[in-house]
Amino acid sequence: MASGLVALLDDVAAIAKIAATSLDDVAGAASKAGTKAVGVVIDDAAVTPGYAVGFTPDRELPIVWKIALGSLRNKFVFLLPGALLLSAFAPWAVTPILMVGAAFLCFEATEKIIEAVTHHEGADAVEELALSSAELEKEKVSGAIRTDLILSAEIMAIALNDVTERPLMIQAAALALVGLGITIGVYGVVALIVKMDDIGLHMSQRRRPSSQALGRGLVKAMPVILDVLTKVGTAAMLWVGGGIVIHGLEHFHLPQIPHLAHAASEWAAQVPGVGAVTGWLAYALASAVVGLIVGAIIVGVVHLIPKRKKAA
Repeated sequence: MASGLVALLDDVAAIAKIAATSLDDVAGAASKAGTKAVGVVIDDAAVTPGYAVGFTPDRELPIVWKIALGSLRNKFVFLLPGALLLSAFAPWAVTPILMVGAAFLCFEATEKIIEAVTHHEGADAVEELALSSAELEKEKVSGAIRTDLILSAEIMAIALNDVTERPLMIQAAALALVGLGITIGVYGVVALIVKMDDIGLHMSQRRRPSSQALGRGLVKAMPVILDVLTKVGTAAMLWVGGGIVIHGLEHFHLPQIPHLAHAASEWAAQVPGVGAVTGWLAYALASAVVGLIVGAIIVGVVHLIPKRKKAA
């Protein structure tokens, strides 16, 4: 009886060791995969606050919550099963899908830049004024969830690309951990950003002069912060999208453009003391230039060709 108990305890200990090893594998894979997707995460965090701004304060957090739930649904209902099916049956398709998503990011970023330069946003503003508050909220949430679907697909594809050699269960657990962690992190930051002005207003009404000054500073800073976030989000779309295109070209043995980007990064990395930073900035800039070129081509195809057909 004692020997049977000892054997059982040995089996339990062995299972525990296997489970601990698996958890370590999952955590390691998720950490590595999540790090690779950081550019898209920055983009997601920068883009999303714009969808919740302009509503009454009591609707801001519920809107962020709706978008966060939609993001989780995107990741766990559609993207995670799709990623695992790709890994199991068509791993060759991961890079082309990444490149298609990257091209869409480049297109969106380039279109935003063109709109900002030409100030061509009046029609959208008129359409929004024609909607009721509930209709506008529904439209904004739907738009945010659609944008999140693209960004989440990029995150999951980047993460999948880094764990394709692992067993399927490790892949599934790592992707789930990356998806959940990024969603909580991104929308936690977004909630903080959209409520920053309310926090500032509350602080400005306190008795201590230092709290009042800080609160007024937060309220005044919010328009600037949102404007900076919009620009950062657009830049992130370009450098992330362009970087994925560059990696895709390398994958398909088209080395000319990747070689130029890497050469620029290596040259910039020679700056004493800050070489790692300047090298990264040079590669990000090269990626953004590639992204801008790809985006401009797609904008031309989407907008100019239909106009020429109508004119004809």
